[in-house]
Amino acid sequence: MSVMQEEAIESPLEPERDITKTRKPLTRNGLVWLRLKRMPRFWIGISVVAFIVLWAFVGPLLYPYGITDRDPLNMGMGPTLLHWFGTNSIGQDIYAQTLSGLQKSLVIGFVAGPAATIIAAIVGSTAGYVGGWVDRIIQWFILLLLVIPAFFLFILLSPLIKGLSWVVLMFYIALFSWMIMAQVVRSQTRSLRNRDFVRAARYMGMPTRTILARHIIPNMASILIIDATLGVVSAIMSETALSYFGFGIQKPDVSLGTLLADGTAAAVTRPWLFVFPAFVLIALLFAISLVGDALRDAIDPTSGMNRD
Repeated sequence: MSVMQEEAIESPLEPERDITKTRKPLTRNGLVWLRLKRMPRFWIGISVVAFIVLWAFVGPLLYPYGITDRDPLNMGMGPTLLHWFGTNSIGQDIYAQTLSGLQKSLVIGFVAGPAATIIAAIVGSTAGYVGGWVDRIIQWFILLLLVIPAFFLFILLSPLIKGLSWVVLMFYIALFSWMIMAQVVRSQTRSLRNRDFVRAARYMGMPTRTILARHIIPNMASILIIDATLGVVSAIMSETALSYFGFGIQKPDVSLGTLLADGTAAAVTRPWLFVFPAFVLIALLFAISLVGDALRDAIDPTSGMNRD
């Protein structure tokens, strides 16, 4: 039999081989990524966030002015080719100060937000799993912190903190932003601790910290990821509000909050002092919120996917 005849006999069988091939099932992470890829708001949000982060840390390297440099010949001038965002009343460049404040907002947001979620996961899961007097003490402590407004507590502590680095502000925001999420984690843990896989791990003699790390917390990864993302927005807003009222970052350091505070009085006469920092802040918060909203819909299987 010739080679061509053999190929003619074998070729009709090829489609049957393709039909019998099975597709590998999607993992949970693969399914989340597949949903995210179909969401325009995710790509818009993540692109804007990536651009803002790159701009905040690379932009100052390409700009000739620093935050304390003064131009006595262009004091209180509007945006020009020399000073892109204009200058303030003493000739300091607003573009340089906006990027410096943006850097601090990004660092505080991306550290304090996830840090608060980590604290909530540890404290909430411990209270919900251990129960008993440990749960009662943690619950009492959480309720105490919820009753005391963090903003007013920081006002009382501000005389002690003003002389310290702005890094202290970042840790303060993280330490007073985890309580509500800890309550959610505690409630979820109380339902998970009676599951068969948790009971099996307990009967095998696994210590509590291992059960929490391997079985409890990973099963709440979806809500923790969403909380960490939205926590970035909350941390940035907290820093901006505290700095705006003079209880956060102190001069000579600058932040978006201090720039907004300085530009409020001149918002009508010299709008560039207020408009540019405000626009950057709004764009950053809106972009991160888009990413958090997309993550929520991608992780939650009951969320509607028809909004895009």
